[in-house]
Amino acid sequence: MSIECLETGTFAPLTAVSAQPEELHVVSWNIARGSRIHEISEFLIRANADLILLQESDRNNRRTAYRNVAKELAQTLGMNYAFGIEFQELGQGSHASPAYHGQATLSRWPLSAARILRFRRQSRFWNPYWWIPPLAVFQRRVGGRMALVTRVAVGNRSLFVYNLHLESRNGDEHRRSQLAELLDDTRQYGLDVIVLAAGDFNFGVTGSTERTVLQEAGFENPFAEIGLPTIVPSLFGVRKAIDWVLIRGNITPRFLQVHNSIGASDHYPLSLTLQFS
Repeated sequence: MSIECLETGTFAPLTAVSAQPEELHVVSWNIARGSRIHEISEFLIRANADLILLQESDRNNRRTAYRNVAKELAQTLGMNYAFGIEFQELGQGSHASPAYHGQATLSRWPLSAARILRFRRQSRFWNPYWWIPPLAVFQRRVGGRMALVTRVAVGNRSLFVYNLHLESRNGDEHRRSQLAELLDDTRQYGLDVIVLAAGDFNFGVTGSTERTVLQEAGFENPFAEIGLPTIVPSLFGVRKAIDWVLIRGNITPRFLQVHNSIGASDHYPLSLTLQFS
């Protein structure tokens, strides 16, 4: 399996296709590889979301008992899914049975036109080097940060979804460059098309520079005014918001929530309801 391959599947009942909803319930969550998959499943079942964007989803990794996390969650929830590879984890599999890690998008509605937007600017931090053993503790990888792009058909409406994970190493300028690539890619759809871009940005996007860039691209950041951290505080008590949901088009965000009582990952789930206008 190449790192450019996409895995898709469906466990959703066909009855959902004929409905015409006026709103869409969305969850975005960095699930820390899916290590605590049973707790993750419990939350997602309770959330009863129509569209779920997961970052750091494992496939065939030793650390997560060789599970296909995206497929297992989609099957449990009765949803369609697409999985895109961010990295091949060199210390978690073997040549004959490689291990992967990436983004998973789950939907009650049909998914199509799935593709990987792999950012041009990448950190060299994760690269394998001859002097670093390919052991799990060193986390050597092949691949690069990316966004999983899918088209979601909700009744007779369509929206384009970018499930993203920006770089955790280097500085914010590196992340701004990757965000700029993503925003540039969204321009192909036109400002009248509904676009959702969500995931782990690994930095705050509420500064004046980021606000201007997002506004120029037509995006709204509804979580910017909430002011709640989206990651579990560090040992030094640092509280940061680095997970976001950006929206563009004729749609209204409602019932925004950061679920900071959920401890199944080092990130908290974000949820909101999108009302079609």
